[in-house]
Amino acid sequence: MDMTHRLAEEFRLQPQQVQNTIDLIDQGNTIPFIARYRKEMTGSLDDQLLRELSDRLAYLRGLQKRKEEVLASIESQDKLDEPLRREILLAATLAEVEDLYRPFRPKRRTRASSAREKGLEPLAQAIFAQEPDSPSPRELARPFVDPEKGVASIEEALQGAADIVAEMVSDSASLRKTLRNFLLMHGVLKTEGKDPQDLVYAMYHDYSEPVAKIAPHRVLAIDRGERESLLKVSLTADFDRCKKTIVRDFVKENTPCAAFVQDAAFDGFSRLILPSLEREIRGALTERAAEQAIRVFGVNLQQLLMQPPVKNAVTLGLDPAYRTGCKLAVVDGAGKVLDTAVIYPTPPQNKVEAAKEKCKQLIEKHGVTVIAIGNGTASHESEVFVAGLLREIPQKVSYMVVSEAGASVYSASKLAAEEFPQYDVSLRSAVSIARRLQDPLAELVKIDPKAIGVGQYQHDMPKARLDETLSGVVESCVNTVGVDLNTASFSLLSHVAGIRLSVAKNIVAWREENGPFSSRRQLQKVDKLGKKVYEQCAGFLRVPESEELLDNTAVHPESYQAAKGLLRLCGCTEADLKNGRISEILQQLDARQLEQLALQLEVGLPTLRDIVAELKKPGRDPRDELPAPLLRTDILSIEDLREGMELQGTVRNVIDFGAFVDIGVHQDGLVHISQICDRFIRHPSEAVKVGDIVTVWVLGVDPGKKRISLTMKKPAFGPKKE
Repeated sequence: MDMTHRLAEEFRLQPQQVQNTIDLIDQGNTIPFIARYRKEMTGSLDDQLLRELSDRLAYLRGLQKRKEEVLASIESQDKLDEPLRREILLAATLAEVEDLYRPFRPKRRTRASSAREKGLEPLAQAIFAQEPDSPSPRELARPFVDPEKGVASIEEALQGAADIVAEMVSDSASLRKTLRNFLLMHGVLKTEGKDPQDLVYAMYHDYSEPVAKIAPHRVLAIDRGERESLLKVSLTADFDRCKKTIVRDFVKENTPCAAFVQDAAFDGFSRLILPSLEREIRGALTERAAEQAIRVFGVNLQQLLMQPPVKNAVTLGLDPAYRTGCKLAVVDGAGKVLDTAVIYPTPPQNKVEAAKEKCKQLIEKHGVTVIAIGNGTASHESEVFVAGLLREIPQKVSYMVVSEAGASVYSASKLAAEEFPQYDVSLRSAVSIARRLQDPLAELVKIDPKAIGVGQYQHDMPKARLDETLSGVVESCVNTVGVDLNTASFSLLSHVAGIRLSVAKNIVAWREENGPFSSRRQLQKVDKLGKKVYEQCAGFLRVPESEELLDNTAVHPESYQAAKGLLRLCGCTEADLKNGRISEILQQLDARQLEQLALQLEVGLPTLRDIVAELKKPGRDPRDELPAPLLRTDILSIEDLREGMELQGTVRNVIDFGAFVDIGVHQDGLVHISQICDRFIRHPSEAVKVGDIVTVWVLGVDPGKKRISLTMKKPAFGPKKE
C-alpha cells in the first residue's frame, strides 16, 4: 500500500484529498493557508486534521527511510533474503522494524559475542537444533574445550553456548512481538514508596494498576516520583505464561538437548527480553501519557488564547506584592501605556489610604473602567483592597483577577526590554497584566507557552514535541483571529502564516520608517517578504486604514476579483459594504443560488461561502461570539464558603481528572471529573473548556490545606440547618 492510500484509509479520506494535501505541504504551504484558502483541493479539511495528517506523513516517511537504512545494512552483511526483505517492507511500526533488525544490528560486547569469539557458535547451533538422535550437550561440548581459546572446561563451553542460545531467543522478532502484546494486555505496573514520610506520592506507596488501564496522568506522576527517587517501579505479569510461549516456540521436547535449550531460553527471557520490554513498555506508556498531556495542554492553550478581549476599555493593571509595593500601569483601549505608579496597601507598609487616593486619581484622570489584578503573591490582599476601593468611588469600575503565569518571564525578557526600555521589570509586568485582560491573544503570544500554566506536567514533556504542538496552536489562533498590520507587535506578526521572526521585525521596521500601511499590497515592499510569503500571510493580515475595504477582511487578495464580482452580481455597491446593508442582501442567497454564482465567478463553492461570510461581517473578530469574561465588583474569602453555596466562576485549567475553577476567592476550586455533568464523559474537556463561565456549588472546604471541592451538578442538599 502506498503512503497516499494508507493515509486515506487511516483518516477515512478520499485518496485525492490526501494526495492534494501532501502536494500542498511539499510545496511549502503553511497549514493555516491550506486550511483557509485551499479548501477545494483538500475537501475543506480543518487545520487540526491537517496537522495530524502532516504529523502522520512525517512519521511514515521516517519509517520508510529507516526501512531503507535497515535493508541496506543487512544487505551489506550478505544476510538479506527475500522473506526478510518482505517482512521489513510490510512492518507497520518502527518497533517492528527494529525487532527484525535486532539480530543483524552491530552490538556492543555481550556474553554471547565473547562466546562467539571463542568459537562456540557451532556448539550453540548444534544444541539449539535439538535433533532427536543428538548426543547430550556435554558430549557435544567436549570437542570445543580449548584452553588456548579461553575455554578451559566443558562447563565453560556449555556456559558460552547457553549465552549464545539466550541471545538467539532474545533476538526473535516474533517472540518479542508476542510477549510485548501479552505484557501490554496483561502486565501490571507496581510502585513502592521509598520514604514513609513522603506525602506527595502517598497514594503510590503500595500501588498497582494494569498497564492496559492506567490513566496517563498517573503514569506521569509515577515517572516523576521515580525520577525523584521516592518511588520504586516495576512491571509484573504471569511470567509462567510467557515461559510456556517460549517452550512452545523454541523447545523440542523429548530430545537430549531440550532441557538445556529451555534453561538457556528462560535465562534469555529474564536477563535480556524482560528488561528490554519493560523499558520499551514504560517508554510507550510515558510517550502515550505525554501525547495526552500535550494534547490537553494544546486544547487548554487554544481556549485561553481565544478568550474574548475586553475591547476599548481603559485598564488599570495591578501587579501585587508585599514589601516592594504593588505596581500600577494604566493602558488605553489600544494597549498604549498612559501612566504608571507604585502603591503600598499590603503588609508590611499597609499604606491603604494613600494607595486608595492614588488609584482614585488614576481612575478619574484616565477614565479607567476595569482593573486587572495579577493572581500571584499578595493577590488576595490586593483584591480586598480593590473591592474596598470600588465601594468608595462613584465611577462604574469592575475588576478581574488575571493569571500572571509567565508575566515575570516576559517582563525580564529581551522582548519586553525592547518593547518597554523606559520601564523597570516590575512595571512591565503590570502592563502585561493589563493587556492580558484587554487582548489575551496579543499578549500571551509573547510568552513561552510552557510558562502560561494551563497544562499538567508540562515541564516533563519532550521539549521538541511540546514546542511543535504549542507553536501550532498559537499559529492556528493568531490566523483564525487575524492581525492588524498597523498595530501588531513583531512577536504577534511572527505567528502569522509564512512570516518568520526576521520578516516580522522587517515589517515593524518598515512601518516605523514609512508610517502605517495603507494597503496589503505594500507588504511586498518589505525586505525579505517575497511572493510566496505574501501569498501565505496576506489573507491573515488586516489593514483597517486601507481604501480597499477587502483589506480588512479574511478574503485573500487572490479572491478580490471574485468578491467584487459577487457584489456586482448581487447589485451591491461599496457603500453597502461600508454601511453593513450588504449583510441583509447576502442573507437572502440560498444554496442553489450560491452554486450558480460559484460557476459564474469561476471559484469553488467553499471559497465563495467564505467570501460571503466575510462580506456579511467585514472586520469581525470570531472571539466576539464567545461569552464575555466574568468581571467582579466584590470579593469572597475561603472562610466565607459554605457547603451548598452557589457561585459563578471561570474555568482556569482543564486536566485529565477534572477542572480548576476561579470562584473569586484567590484559591481555585477543583471540580472532579465525576462532578462535571450527569452523563458519562471520558475526559473533562468533553464538557468544559478554559475560559468557560460556569455555575458551581461548594462540596467541601479545607482552609488549612487551601482545598476547595466543587460540583457542577446541582446538589440535593441545601444550606446546612442550624
